[in-house]
Amino acid sequence: MKRRNVLSVALALALLAAACAPAATPAPTSPPQIVEVTRVVAGTPVVEEVIITATPEPVQLRGAPLQAIGAGEGEVAIISWAGYIERGETDANYDWVTQFEKDTGCKVTNKTAATSDEMVALMNEGGFDLVTASGDASNRLIAGGRVQEVNIGLIPSYGKIDPRLQEAPWHTVGGKHYGVPYQSGSNVLMYNTEMFGDKPPTSWNVVFEEMTLPDGKSNKGRIQAYDGPIYVADAALYLAAHKPELGINIKDPYALTPEQFQEALNLLRQQRELIGRYWHDAFIQMDDFTNEGVAASSSWPFQANLLALGGAPIAYVVPEEGATGWADTTMMHIDAPHPNCAYMWLEHSLDLKLQGDLAAWFQTIPVILDACKGNALLGDTGCEANGLNSFDEIRWWRTPTTDCGDGRKECVPYHEWVTNYIAVIGGR
Repeated sequence: MKRRNVLSVALALALLAAACAPAATPAPTSPPQIVEVTRVVAGTPVVEEVIITATPEPVQLRGAPLQAIGAGEGEVAIISWAGYIERGETDANYDWVTQFEKDTGCKVTNKTAATSDEMVALMNEGGFDLVTASGDASNRLIAGGRVQEVNIGLIPSYGKIDPRLQEAPWHTVGGKHYGVPYQSGSNVLMYNTEMFGDKPPTSWNVVFEEMTLPDGKSNKGRIQAYDGPIYVADAALYLAAHKPELGINIKDPYALTPEQFQEALNLLRQQRELIGRYWHDAFIQMDDFTNEGVAASSSWPFQANLLALGGAPIAYVVPEEGATGWADTTMMHIDAPHPNCAYMWLEHSLDLKLQGDLAAWFQTIPVILDACKGNALLGDTGCEANGLNSFDEIRWWRTPTTDCGDGRKECVPYHEWVTNYIAVIGGR
């Protein structure tokens, strides 16, 4: 009998698995075995030695959640808002990356994005594992097939999340979870206390209407607005409070009829004459407030907090008209290259100390409310100061669609928000 070359079934199975799926769920294996198979070739018995490896690892179908967490891949790549992934480089007190890397062996790489649209673009490019998406991006990522369902059974702390967020519509669709809540907070009115003196602003009118500020100078050229189409909702929220005579009756700043949308654009065009800069980079905005004489702007508590800690004359307020806000979710890319490390980070993101430290750093609300107590950096009243009691009053960012939410399908979709806001910024 002739003995043919050894055929590795393991290699064939591995190639097939690689062609079908980007990731596999580790499973226990047994030692390889060699068996002999005899077949007849041209009338001659031939013995083939076939190597059978351990039971092949179960394959994770594309987009299907892992069923078990295996060994980490050594890295997890995250897209985040500025200040969301800290390793103590800005302030040694705020570091929730270093210990995670030591405990898991998963090195954290982070790409900061300035807007939700940038996050969506980066996720479309691929190569990342996770993104801290706000509500105006999360549903787009789900609808576009850019993120995968998450197996919350592999995240032991999920049940500790604020029940209002566990099945929030910006990350739960059709009963499936597409992410893990991370933090929430409101957009605020940041202002220079020296320019306002003993008359701090109480209304968004300081950035929408031309006026003389308490320092005796016009606000023209000394205000900023957010460089993102979702800012149209801020204009709509202001109109809802101040322009009832228009008869537009705005109830939902993310569900605008064409008439309501045009009124919001008109207000933004009026504001355009006052704007010194449209901001999207948090650190550039901080520099503008420090060095360029900016008096007031929509902002995030993160910038105001960091400036105040540095001794700048900066404070912020949630104006009387209310505010829009963001409830952010950590979502996993459909082709996440490091899914095991990604799941390890998802659980770590709900750690009580991380949640409390991040809330203190960014002036936000933890998604696990137990983190509101006992955190040295946040303090036991920090969550209330960050807006915990106003949670139900914040108009959380979400992607506008034609669905008005009341049976009508005439509302202006997000792509029109994009094109029209770009036109406003360009002076058209």
